[in-house]
Amino acid sequence: MRRRHSSGISHISRKRLAIATGVALAAALALTAPVAADQGQDSSAAAAHGTGQVEVEYFAGPGGHPRHTQVPASAPLTTKERSTIKGDGDVLPIVEAGASDTKVDVVFIGDGYTAAQQEDFHADVRTKWKEMAAVEPYAEYEDLFNVWAVDAHSQDSGVSGDPTSDVRRNTALDSAFFCDGIERLLCVDTNKVEAYASKAADPDLVIVLGNSTKYGGAGYNAITSPSGYDGIGTASSDHPDSDQVAVHETGHSFGKLADEYWYDESTYSGPEPGESNLTKLSAEEMAAQKTKWHQWLGQESPDGGTVGAYEGGGYHGHGLNRPTEDSIMRTLGREFNLPGREAMIAGFHQHAPVLSGVTPTDRQVRGSERIRVEASSHARVRWFVDGREAPQARDASSVTPAALGVPADGRAHTVTARATDPSKSVRAPEQRKHLTGSLSWQVTR
Repeated sequence: MRRRHSSGISHISRKRLAIATGVALAAALALTAPVAADQGQDSSAAAAHGTGQVEVEYFAGPGGHPRHTQVPASAPLTTKERSTIKGDGDVLPIVEAGASDTKVDVVFIGDGYTAAQQEDFHADVRTKWKEMAAVEPYAEYEDLFNVWAVDAHSQDSGVSGDPTSDVRRNTALDSAFFCDGIERLLCVDTNKVEAYASKAADPDLVIVLGNSTKYGGAGYNAITSPSGYDGIGTASSDHPDSDQVAVHETGHSFGKLADEYWYDESTYSGPEPGESNLTKLSAEEMAAQKTKWHQWLGQESPDGGTVGAYEGGGYHGHGLNRPTEDSIMRTLGREFNLPGREAMIAGFHQHAPVLSGVTPTDRQVRGSERIRVEASSHARVRWFVDGREAPQARDASSVTPAALGVPADGRAHTVTARATDPSKSVRAPEQRKHLTGSLSWQVTR
């Protein structure tokens, strides 16, 4: 039987979109407190700490440019709420690519799913991940990701504000559209999200799926989680375009990319932005100074056109330049441009190192004991003995001292494994450093 949401709208078919599901991190939101009107801010702006408000990014409709506003932060959890959450929610592996400390761990939490609808939630997670895995550079680096589903049992099916602002539902995470009067802004109690997310072993990114066919979602990128993950984001589970909210937010969380859109014709007058996809420089100045995305200038970009210096970005119409005319960091439904892909791949590897050791490096290896490593599928591995390469062991994940040519002289020698992801999609030295890794052992024969 086809599932139906409590709103009476049938579970609609999903398009296999080249969009990702992921976001940047949050603090919680309330529905009733007043908030200032939307406003553009410098790309370095953070949430208003100490004021009880946080900055949130939302999207008025498919194919549109995002907006920012500030909303009240959620209240601390009560003892009763903590107890309820502690007793709720199994953790189900959806994709297991490797140990959590060597992979990017994406955690989905469902809201507005009753106890009888948890299998529906699991199916929605699989669908969202399938969509995510179709997006570049996710498609190329799919083997770097673990995916987990954390069950959260809601009393009611569906979320508040669906279909109209007067609809209220009792859900585990308090998901609600019409947050602060903005219809498409899908808010959650992020303190509750944090409590559920901490059930997973090592979350790097957290996604809340609201059980709804209504378009909407949110991204919050100002506050760091106590669990250390990069983000919480929200998206409706069953609207085929709402995932584009999430793919944009992934640029903030993994790529540390700035927004490439603007609100008005204001002129930026601050310092050079720290984000890799905004600059005050012209293309000629970047090329001369060999900075920012100078390596990509003139190259055809997957989001269309060529890489250059296009005026407008970081919420200002003037004074800042972006790499391309219209990437996903400006308009929903587009692709990452070349500098954006570069930053995303480097971001993946910050959570999933190109090389990790199976054999501990803090003890001496003796005799014929094997030395084992794990490298990402893209990495090339080279082995060295006292600084000299052992070419016979290239790309091996398991070696013995004898096979490497360690002298049998009873003395200590240093064996080193070095791995590099040779991706041509990453050119900037500051990004390429995340695509290399090295481990060493003291070995005696």
